[in-house]
Amino acid sequence: MKILIFGANGFVGPYLINEFLNKDYEVSASDLQEELFTEGFREKLFEGREVGYFSCDILSSNDVEKLITQEKPDGIINLAAISSVGQSWSIPAKTMEINVIGTLNILEAVRKVKAESKETSDVYSPKLLLIGSSEEYEMTEDAITEETPLDASNPYGISKIAQEHFAEIYSKNYDLDISYIRAFNHTGIGQRETFVLPSFVRQVAELTKKGEEGTISVGNLNIYRDFSDVRDIVRGYRMVFEQMLGETSNKDLDDKRTLPVYNIGSGTAYNLGELLDYIISLSNEKILTRIDPSRYRPVDQLTIKADATKLRTELGWNPEYTIYDTLKEMFDYFLND
Repeated sequence: MKILIFGANGFVGPYLINEFLNKDYEVSASDLQEELFTEGFREKLFEGREVGYFSCDILSSNDVEKLITQEKPDGIINLAAISSVGQSWSIPAKTMEINVIGTLNILEAVRKVKAESKETSDVYSPKLLLIGSSEEYEMTEDAITEETPLDASNPYGISKIAQEHFAEIYSKNYDLDISYIRAFNHTGIGQRETFVLPSFVRQVAELTKKGEEGTISVGNLNIYRDFSDVRDIVRGYRMVFEQMLGETSNKDLDDKRTLPVYNIGSGTAYNLGELLDYIISLSNEKILTRIDPSRYRPVDQLTIKADATKLRTELGWNPEYTIYDTLKEMFDYFLND
């Protein structure tokens, strides 16, 4: 089986590649850069195993269609996105362009190659897994199920809702085999420091390496978020994809495909202040915190917590790492970087 992963050079990409390589899939990876990033922690993940890499601009419909036609993967997973809520406030137009138009280019390419293959005796229609976000949901203090209404409060969440609606259209009208995952917060080694936990860990580790007391800058600590280890998340992605392989059809009574949707998250809402206290406890230095108002978002929900019962009961997915395990690994990595 061959998997084609768009956005492979991002944070999640190396982990997803590794997940599929470990299950003996052939992996083709793609991103805007000329080469697949293999330095640092990625080198250990790949361990010299072969990964086909292709430079491709997801905003070029011709390039996307050409790559899919050339590689003919059994499945496609799209990780290419502006994935930071904070960044999406700064570049809302670019967020919509990459997250929505980029996905549309993949959907259109799959539609075209399927339509063209119908002219032969061998119909080709790769399965497609799209990644959404907990940011799509309305603000609520309750645990969020797949039935919780969608009502995003930031540009990133809005872009993911638009992506999901297009996925529904292509699933129902063109009979494309698509599944959709709404992922909650996840972290690990390699995540950019524009995200909150890597920012905390890096600042504490830098002071620890210097052997200095110091003060680190933080934003709003009085919020609760559902954090998972990225390795648990990509395992869930693979499990959802493999469920698609095992299904001959997911059509409803109207002979139109429905869009299977799954939440993935730990099911625990962690207080950011408490996680920061744990990170500071990993250091032997005296470290204080300073509130930086520029780190606050225009709109910030108090609590986001996943209910991933559907994924757990249907596919048997459960987290294998705690967020404290993950933070300790990240701290050790930064300390030795």
